[in-house]
Amino acid sequence: MTLTILNILYVLVAIAMVGFILMQRGAGAQAGSGFGAGASATVFGARGAASFLTRSTAVLATLFFATSLGMGMFIAHTYGSNSAGDLGVMGRGAPTAPVQAPAPATEVPTAPAAEAPASDVPEAPAPTTTAEEPPKE
Repeated sequence: MTLTILNILYVLVAIAMVGFILMQRGAGAQAGSGFGAGASATVFGARGAASFLTRSTAVLATLFFATSLGMGMFIAHTYGSNSAGDLGVMGRGAPTAPVQAPAPATEVPTAPAAEAPASDVPEAPAPTTTAEEPPKE
């Protein structure tokens, strides 16, 4: 029951923190205030919403880390710190007998020599060169 309440609180704090982070202005937001975008920031005071959002984000981040640490301590206290049975494949011991690779083959069989197939196309005769005399003028 306690872990369920902590999980719900954890998710709500995470969602609120993401919302507050997304509402904050970036470094390039100062250029937009020249066109009237900065007029809505006067609701939170002279410094605008920056200080309110910054403080709220810091409080939510602290609450997020405290809840995370609290859940970790609660689980360690409830279920014990020795959780070697819950490691799955990593919890198994080393194999009892080492696995040996098969011995390499010492003799490599040779491929039979294949004869070249006879071609049905007759070979072209080799060109003959004759020394012709240039025409005399």
